[in-house]
Amino acid sequence: MRLLVSACLLGVGCRYDGQSNQLPQLEQLLKQHTCIPVCAELFGGLPTPRVPAERQGNRVVTRDGDDVTEAFVRGTAEVLRLADLYHCRAALLKERSPSCGSGQIYDGTFTKTLTLGDGLTAQMLKKHKTARRRRTLIVRTSGKPAVFDDADGPRWTVSE
Repeated sequence: MRLLVSACLLGVGCRYDGQSNQLPQLEQLLKQHTCIPVCAELFGGLPTPRVPAERQGNRVVTRDGDDVTEAFVRGTAEVLRLADLYHCRAALLKERSPSCGSGQIYDGTFTKTLTLGDGLTAQMLKKHKTARRRRTLIVRTSGKPAVFDDADGPRWTVSE
């Protein structure tokens, strides 16, 4: 299967602070699947390192108050284009990110407070699923991959 993977989870130093969130568990995944590394922030033209950003409603705003929504939208469009180009049926995305977070993201106050919601890229991938017969979204939560399967109605399972 071909799947999108947050580039930071594969060891690319593309986080806002220039670091990565490399997951050693992905080595096995790489042996079994074709992984397409993606980073909507980079694809949208934002630098690394960069000022942290969080979602505030439909906008994405940096800690300094700059609205970077357009960069996130451009980057998300590229991620969707790659999903179509490579016929990806799944995505492994970084939790809590203003791009990739799914189900829970930071609340926009820059106090590390979590709230229900999705990052922009995760949100658009979920909406984009109508173009496919089935899409599975895999999101890293609490150190273990949690699989969201929407084939027969939404359900979460934690995989080891």
